[in-house]
Amino acid sequence: MWESSITYDRGMLTLYYAAGTCALASHLALEYAGADYKAVRVDFSSKQQQSPEYLRLNPKGRVPALVTDRGVLTETPALLLYIAQAYPRARLAPGDPFELARVNEFNSYLCSTVHIAHAHRMRGYRWADDQPAIEAMKRKVPQNIGDCFELIERHLFKGPWVMGEHFSVCDPYLFTLAGWMKSDGVEIARFPRVADHHARMSDDPVVVKVLAAQRAP
Repeated sequence: MWESSITYDRGMLTLYYAAGTCALASHLALEYAGADYKAVRVDFSSKQQQSPEYLRLNPKGRVPALVTDRGVLTETPALLLYIAQAYPRARLAPGDPFELARVNEFNSYLCSTVHIAHAHRMRGYRWADDQPAIEAMKRKVPQNIGDCFELIERHLFKGPWVMGEHFSVCDPYLFTLAGWMKSDGVEIARFPRVADHHARMSDDPVVVKVLAAQRAP
């Protein structure tokens, strides 16, 4: 049962997530930051994201949503930036304004381009009512996702981490979206640097812990 009202516990963050979604990036970032938080699963199979209780929390009816003592934040790039700046000792984002803008540039590309290209496979109804048009969008997904990761592989990924020598909030976000490639009809092996990054992240104890928690009943 959902709580009838949302409470803000000072010092305790609450992440609302659904397994298999982009909320994984924020969940991972909270762990890497050493944040004091709790994670609450939103059951998409029963359309909990459309319940009146959840819509009072996040009128968008989507995840992630992060409840803070100052209000609710939504949209993955915003959550990642907040987590990085709220926990500066974790060094999940650079302090230099230009380099911080580079982090937001990369995460914005994942959000506005890569995620949208992926969404055309299952949610073409957001852009068209005509079934042949929706099917055409689905067929285009492997090419679009492949093009996106070609750009990341060749131009955006600095290595060994997304931003270079230092791990940042870009890394859990890239890990999350790269994990969708196979279902989108794209083999990650086409992109050796992205594939190596994904493999290293997959073996990280933080990632193993969070994925186990999201799979738990």
